[in-house]
Amino acid sequence: MTSQIHEECGVMGIFGVPGAAGIVRTGLTFLQHRGQEGCGIAYADKSGEITLEKGLGLVSAVFPEGKANAWKGLNAIGHVRYGTFGGHGVENVQPFVFRRQSGAYATAHNGNIVNARELTAALSARGVLFSSSTDSELFGALIGESLKMGADVNAQLLSRVLSQVDGAFSFLVLTRDALYACRDKYGLRPLSVGRLADGYAAASETCALYALGATELRDVKPGEIVKLSKKGMESFSCSPGMRHATCAMEYIYFARPDSDIDGINVHAFRKETGKLLYRESPVEADMVIGVPDSGLSAAIGFSEESGIPMEMGLVKNAYVARTFIQPTQDMRLNGVRMKLSPVTSLIKGKRLVVIDDSIVRGTTSGKLIQMLREAGAAEIHMRITSPPLKNPCYYGVDISSRKELISASKNVDEVCRFIGADTLAFISEEGLKKAGKNTGMCLACFNCEYPTDIYSHSMVAGGLDEMS
Repeated sequence: MTSQIHEECGVMGIFGVPGAAGIVRTGLTFLQHRGQEGCGIAYADKSGEITLEKGLGLVSAVFPEGKANAWKGLNAIGHVRYGTFGGHGVENVQPFVFRRQSGAYATAHNGNIVNARELTAALSARGVLFSSSTDSELFGALIGESLKMGADVNAQLLSRVLSQVDGAFSFLVLTRDALYACRDKYGLRPLSVGRLADGYAAASETCALYALGATELRDVKPGEIVKLSKKGMESFSCSPGMRHATCAMEYIYFARPDSDIDGINVHAFRKETGKLLYRESPVEADMVIGVPDSGLSAAIGFSEESGIPMEMGLVKNAYVARTFIQPTQDMRLNGVRMKLSPVTSLIKGKRLVVIDDSIVRGTTSGKLIQMLREAGAAEIHMRITSPPLKNPCYYGVDISSRKELISASKNVDEVCRFIGADTLAFISEEGLKKAGKNTGMCLACFNCEYPTDIYSHSMVAGGLDEMS
């Protein structure tokens, strides 16, 4: 129930399928958990003209049922946003559409550019104007500068553009004749491609592909550009030094449990963390309960490994949004009681193991424990499926300061006392790696080992206050 972490966005693209905009709209509803602030769809007609529709709010509100189905065209991209870089106005909602003499193109980005300020300053010095305050617009601006040399948007041009960008990106580019799916050389943010009817689909998570009836082909590899066109699927390299460093929080919290990221099912990963938590930090108790939603899979694993029965001790109000995505801290804290209700008749007098995904400031965990005490719990043993969060993230997760993180200044015992639990334990980094089959994850928010050189020498001492 990570109520103080905000995460990035979600991207969706369709190429070569009639009614592409309506399909993108459906796909975005399955990525809504990745951003609830705003959404947009850019779609291309037969002539290659690109039309943009966007607004603030949920997909269902911005694009009512049937609206997008009326938009003609075989190709479209879409985006759901939670902004952590720039303001919260509609001007920052993606996709962005850029019009040049060679033709229009649209872009959608999930992640964060750590050298955004340097790139923006260089482009501004050359007279480039920006219409938003989000770093995501940089991609389109860099492409536009390259187009001044006379070439059309193509994989080679994108490779040169993306080589200038450092940080995290899952990035879609829609042109009149192709859809490009690009992933940063660390693979920090997920991106997959699939086959849909006679065309293709690309999405931040495979759950959106499965929901559309697409056949998943594969993940876009770190440092790869996948071109989807009438010629089929083509692969190009955009960055040297590729390696897997997928954000660990994608597995722990952000992604839906029915998604697969780099060959690992999210539910299976979380279930394994629950098993490993019991092995690392066993406890005697009467009942295991998971904090919805991300704690439920781990609670199953903890229960299976320990033999302690799992019960639905907390009920989630399905009509209240994920509290971490609420735009203000007061709204997030007030949302805890609105979001979750303890089942008093089940937990009264019981020794509970409560499985949650992380502890950020500790205030939300404290409120949860207070609710369980008021409901009559005899003991509360917190088990957390991530290591202690100690460091800011600059790759698309809105943790911009160590001051926001209770574990940056308190040890486990001190955090335990602060939240009011009887015992508290976090999974180890080794356990997290084991759950991920040692495929490679970014653990920087736990151990300060950032994958990007630019972060380590220019931002660790204070750097940017806001990131996207």
